[in-house]
Amino acid sequence: MKILVTGAAGFIGAALSLRLLDRGDDVIGLDNLNDYYDVRLKEARLARLQDKKGFTFVRASLEDRAAIEDLFRTHKPQRVVNLAAQAGVRYSLENPQAYIDSNIVGFTNILEGCRHHGVEHLVYASSSSVYGANTRMPFSVHHNVDHPVSLYAASKKANELMAHTYSHLFNLPTTGLRFFTVYGPWGRPDMALFMFTKAILAGKPIDVFNYGRHRRDFTYIDDIVEGVIRTLDHVAQPDPVWSGDDPDSATSTAPYRLYNIGSNRPVELLRYIEVLEGCLGRKAEKNLLPLQPGDVPDTYADVDALVQDVGYRPSTPVEEGVKRFVDWYRTFYQD
Repeated sequence: MKILVTGAAGFIGAALSLRLLDRGDDVIGLDNLNDYYDVRLKEARLARLQDKKGFTFVRASLEDRAAIEDLFRTHKPQRVVNLAAQAGVRYSLENPQAYIDSNIVGFTNILEGCRHHGVEHLVYASSSSVYGANTRMPFSVHHNVDHPVSLYAASKKANELMAHTYSHLFNLPTTGLRFFTVYGPWGRPDMALFMFTKAILAGKPIDVFNYGRHRRDFTYIDDIVEGVIRTLDHVAQPDPVWSGDDPDSATSTAPYRLYNIGSNRPVELLRYIEVLEGCLGRKAEKNLLPLQPGDVPDTYADVDALVQDVGYRPSTPVEEGVKRFVDWYRTFYQD
């Protein structure tokens, strides 16, 4: 297939593109290579893709309507995976406009491209952040998610609503994936594992929010990619038993689906740090701090819908995933 992957120089986008190319798909990779974090890391990820047969790179921003229209018109992708977005909960408190531009305006441009060019299936990144103020665990795609606690989360919830509208009005199959704390080799420098590793190796203290007591459903990058591919190949269908009298938020009479992709095994942050210390062979000096605005205390994914529909459950334990990250980090940064 010919597949458009937006955010192709990003953490998940680059890993997904490699897998798709290795199985024989043609990939059009879109990225604007912005400086939200170290552009050299994005360029290094991209370099691994540009050596592969079947890869085409387009440098543009999602919010550039003319560029997105031209991309769809020129390359005519059969399927689309939208991973490009302005990421980060805390940054959304500082620069809210970036989230509107990329995650709302940009996603509209992707939806329009899919609508007007006969795309067979749009898969897009949502986030565990949409669960916001919810405290009932594990988080299920069938739960109400109307109480986001950051603009980032609100923008991802908006994407799900926008996608449903296009599925309903234009019969565009869409699948939203709520990712849970993705980590692993080639990861994002603004994520905890990356920042902790860098600081510990430099002998600097690490900031540990919520006094290390919050839990995260840390999900290894290979598990995320496998989940994306399984859902991409499983085109969303209408739910024949959906009822407006008792509406299920994860399905619809339209070709629309939502899934969690998480490890289904939440780990306390202090345990995560302990695993990292073991892999590095060094102890961390910890600055224990309160929970930050916009953060949620715990995440825990119910993945029953993913297992039922595509037969997949993430399985990599944090002990293995953190070790692989540390091995990559020391090789890449020669540290």
